Amino acid sequence: MPIYMDIHPGLGDATADDVADAHKRDLEVQDSYGVRFLSWWFADPDGKSFCLAESPDVESLVACHKAAHGLMPHEVIEVQAPTLAQFMGDTSTDDTDRVTIAGQPDSALRAIMFTDIEGSTDVSTRHGDETAVELVQRHNTIVRSALGEYGGREVKHTGDGILASFVSVTRAVEATVAIQQRATHEQHGGPGLALKIGLSAGEPIEDSSDLFGAAVNLAARICDEARGGQILVAGTIRDLAIGKGLSFSAMGSVGLKGFPDLVAVYEVDWAPLTS
Repeated sequence: MPIYMDIHPGLGDATADDVADAHKRDLEVQDSYGVRFLSWWFADPDGKSFCLAESPDVESLVACHKAAHGLMPHEVIEVQAPTLAQFMGDTSTDDTDRVTIAGQPDSALRAIMFTDIEGSTDVSTRHGDETAVELVQRHNTIVRSALGEYGGREVKHTGDGILASFVSVTRAVEATVAIQQRATHEQHGGPGLALKIGLSAGEPIEDSSDLFGAAVNLAARICDEARGGQILVAGTIRDLAIGKGLSFSAMGSVGLKGFPDLVAVYEVDWAPLTS
C-alpha cells in the first residue's frame, strides 16, 4: 500500500499534545477508511505538523482526517520508504507515535549538503581516468568519514560528489569545515582535491511535489555557485547557526536557476589545518 506524508501548516497556538490527540482520533477511525497512520512530527513554535500514513489513495487519507478531527492537510505527497529513511535517518517514535531521535522530539528539519569536485572532468582529460577515479575515492573517504563523525547521513553518491542530510544544522556546518580542512591537508602528489560545498535547510515538504525537493535543489544550486575550497550556505543555515561559534561572511543575494527570488548566500569562514 502506498505511503503518504501530509503537511498541516499554520496550526496557530496548537501544541504537540493537541497534535497527539488528533493522531489518536485518526487511529480510532482509520480502519473504516483502510488507512494506517504510522507517525507524526510537530515543528514548535511554527505550529506545523507532518504525518506519515499508509493509505490506498489520497482521498481515503483526507476523508479519514475529516472524519476524525476536521484538520485537513495543506498538501499530500506519496513517498518511498527508502527515500524517507535516507533523509530522516535513524528515528524512532514515542508512545504517541511522535517521531524522536535519541529520545528527543524531532522537528523534521534537516540540513542538506552537496559536495562536488571542481574540475573533475579536466582531471580525467589531463591526467587520465585512473587519476580521476583516485581523486573521487579520496573525496569519498574524506566526506564519509566526516559524515560518520558529525552525524550526517549519505543519501546518494552523485558521481563526483555526495548528497547528505543532517539532523543538526550546526553539526552540518562543522562537518563541511572538517571536509575542507582534510581535503586541503591530505595531498598525495597528484592533482589537488578542490571541493565545492553547498548547504541549505528544509522540511520534508517545502512547496514542492517531491520529498525535500526545494531544499535539495537549493543546496545543489548553491554548491554550483561555490569555487573549489569554498563552503556556501543559504541564509537559513546562517540564521539557525547564530550563537554556535561559527563564522560566516555575507556574499550578497544571487539569482539561482529554478528560484524566482534572489537567495541570500553566505560563505563559511574556515582555516586550513596547520599540522
